[in-house]
Amino acid sequence: MSYPQLKTYPDQERTLKILIWAVSAAVLLLVVAMRRYTLPVPDAWDVGFLPAVNATLNTLTAVALVFSLYFIKNKNVVAHRSANGAALGFSVLFLLCYVVYHFTTPEVKFGDIDHDGLLSVTESAAVAGTRPVYLMILLSHIALAAILLPFILLNTLRALAGKYELHRKMARVVWPLWLYVAITGPVVYLMLRVYYP
Repeated sequence: MSYPQLKTYPDQERTLKILIWAVSAAVLLLVVAMRRYTLPVPDAWDVGFLPAVNATLNTLTAVALVFSLYFIKNKNVVAHRSANGAALGFSVLFLLCYVVYHFTTPEVKFGDIDHDGLLSVTESAAVAGTRPVYLMILLSHIALAAILLPFILLNTLRALAGKYELHRKMARVVWPLWLYVAITGPVVYLMLRVYYP
């Protein structure tokens, strides 16, 4: 299958694969590091707005992915590629904001109504019915986001290299999981926002 209207880069495939694995490893190391270290920031620097920005970027990613599916179903491969590029761009912006927020701000716990970073017996009892649901959504969101990054990038590379049949096969698995991650991000934010200071 060939799409002459799409520019491809088959000669760059090997270099881009190496870059994809390097970026994926770097992101994984950043995510592990941000759970262990907090970077000092000036007192006047407030990043409390970033969770809402992250939820918005995830929502925009989901919208772009839905448009991507719509365009490919209607055989508009140029708009499909553009929508996927937008989804990838929103995801990169999300990742940057997410890393900045988590490197500079203590973790917010679901149920921590007094914002002291601990769940008291009373706070735990108050969210006993919803906390398992929240944790299931959160953990599936985080696990899939971590696992999917290299596959999203590799599938993008397949399209850029002109390997459309391989791209289509991988997209059948990657696209719905990516959409799930993009949708559950705002869901996690909405469930957690009452506990932000």
